[in-house]
Amino acid sequence: MMRNTMTKLVQEYVKAYNSFDVEGMIQLLHRDVIFRNYSNGKVNVETRGISEFRQVAEQSKTLFTSREQKIKEISFSSEVAEVLIDYIGVLAIDLPNGLKVGERVNLEGKSIFHFCNGKISIIEDYS
Repeated sequence: MMRNTMTKLVQEYVKAYNSFDVEGMIQLLHRDVIFRNYSNGKVNVETRGISEFRQVAEQSKTLFTSREQKIKEISFSSEVAEVLIDYIGVLAIDLPNGLKVGERVNLEGKSIFHFCNGKISIIEDYS
């Protein structure tokens, strides 16, 4: 897959994510998509397939009143794009870790996107 195609898919995914557009995100995914979220070096969420991804994406919409991923940099190798991300979100609920409704969450992280047959096949988020 060409770099400009991978870049476009990543940009469309981030745009849909920022807009809470789960259907828009799903249209970009391979039917057997794997999603993993890593926090402090450990997997805390993993999904396999569109159905599981949709459940997590719908649930995560309820956590924030607003959220924005900003792409800082994209690097490529073969069918993989590594994306450095700045993340800002405003909480819609109190979290068990002590963060409260209305507080801003600011994170830096990276997302690694793998591609297959013109779709995103694996997403790995690291924070």
